[in-house]
Parts: sequence; C-alpha cells; structure tokens
Amino acid sequence: MNLQDLKPKIISILAEHSLIIDERLLHICKVLEENVAYYNWVGFYFKNGDKHELKLGPYIGEPTDHTIIPFGKGICGQVAVSNENFVVPDVAAQDNYIACSITVKAEIVIPIFVNGENIGQIDIDSNTPDPFTEADERFLEFVCKEVAKIIV
Repeated sequence: MNLQDLKPKIISILAEHSLIIDERLLHICKVLEENVAYYNWVGFYFKNGDKHELKLGPYIGEPTDHTIIPFGKGICGQVAVSNENFVVPDVAAQDNYIACSITVKAEIVIPIFVNGENIGQIDIDSNTPDPFTEADERFLEFVCKEVAKIIV
C-alpha cells in the first residue's frame, strides 16, 4: 500500500476518542505493520518521567527485552539525545546498535515532539536490508506530528 494512502487511516485512528491513547497507538502499530511489507516491528518509546531513559509503549512484533533504553544507547537512545531522525540501512554496520532479533536488518527511528520537547519516538525494524526511503521518513514524521496532537 502507498504510504500516502495510510494518512487518512492514521488521522481516523487518532480521532477515535472512545479509545485510550495507548489503544490508538497500538492500532497505528498494527496498521503500519500490516500495510507496509517491510515494517516488521513497529513500536513507540516514550521518555520515562524525569529519568534519562525511554520506556517501551505500544508495539506490534516479536517480544523485546528492551523495555527500558537509557538515553544515548542504541538507535532509540541516540535519537532521544540528538532529537533527529535516524535511518539505519544496515544494523550490522552500527556499533551502538541494540540487537532485538537476529532477523532485523534495518531500522528507522523518528522523534515525537510536543511543545518543542522530544517526548518519544516511533521505532520501526525491518527484516529487509536498506528498505527505508525519504518517503518513509516524511510519512513517519507525519505520523509523529499527528500522534503529538493527542499526547498532553
């Protein structure tokens, strides 16, 4: 499915006020994982209170032991510090990569900003080498901007 075609679905999910925020985020994870062939693990990490760490939120995919990630560690932890997108075409080439599964070949992490503060991120693993394009980056930035609207 074309990424642009998923935008109305994302907006619709986030507008579903009968669901709590985590349920809406989980639904987004499901839609992305089911509709983008190379999105094999989709999840959200959020800043864990005042601690310098991320806490795993809703996700779809293989279970992970990485429910808490210190700032600076792994791709997600680096994004928490840099406040910038991080696209990893080949996780084996990254020396600060936290392996979640031997099947993961690539990863993309996009921060979520609320009032200028990085409060979390969407993290996507792919079992396909180098699958992420600029279109993925722009689409996931859109997702994060929409998610930010419901996080208060």
